[in-house]
Amino acid sequence: MIELARQYGRYCYRRIAALLRDAGWQVNDKRVERLWRREGLKVPMKQPKKGRLWLNDGTCVRLRPEYRNHVWSYDFVHCRTDDGKAFRTLNILDEHSRECLAIRVKRKLNSTDVIDALSDLFILHGVPTFIRSDNGPEFVAQVVQDWIAAVGAKTAYIEPGSPWENGYCESFNARFRDELLNGEIFYSLREAQILIEQWRRHYNTKRPHSALGYRPPAPETIVPMDQRPAMH
Repeated sequence: MIELARQYGRYCYRRIAALLRDAGWQVNDKRVERLWRREGLKVPMKQPKKGRLWLNDGTCVRLRPEYRNHVWSYDFVHCRTDDGKAFRTLNILDEHSRECLAIRVKRKLNSTDVIDALSDLFILHGVPTFIRSDNGPEFVAQVVQDWIAAVGAKTAYIEPGSPWENGYCESFNARFRDELLNGEIFYSLREAQILIEQWRRHYNTKRPHSALGYRPPAPETIVPMDQRPAMH
């Protein structure tokens, strides 16, 4: 437990308990909590609750994901390498499964990079029904809107100044910054790309997610040797 708390310093005891059970330990949350407090480990503060956005006529405009590939969302996060040079990440996730589909890392990202990233994901996962984003110039560019419409998806832009409407991506960005960006020194862009991709894979396959019953969004599936197809 202490080793996991050291490795994942921003995880609460419930996520640590889920990782322990995943590793074969027969422990429940209460026991881990007692040990957690006895060892003086810090329990992260709870996140403040977010309100809904209501229109003047009393109707709520939030679009809720109902199945995989129903709603994707994407957003940019800014960071710097150790030499002070800025870089950006384009984070794309499936809101229903909570899976982070991709994180593009470059010094500069524009509307062409948005289209390139989405193209790769459409080939792998299919075309979502909606793509949610804020009103950043890279997302509202006419070339992006036209291309998304051409492949059969719809854009879902949030109201200006209402980041809580893009709550899934905002929550992911906060975890991304808290658990990785704030705790790493990136000496080069290439190092940032490698470490961020490693974190993305851990987030999808290992990190317990509270909204999913403390299971990861896309756990790895291991096929036993005797069930694998024979090679000819």
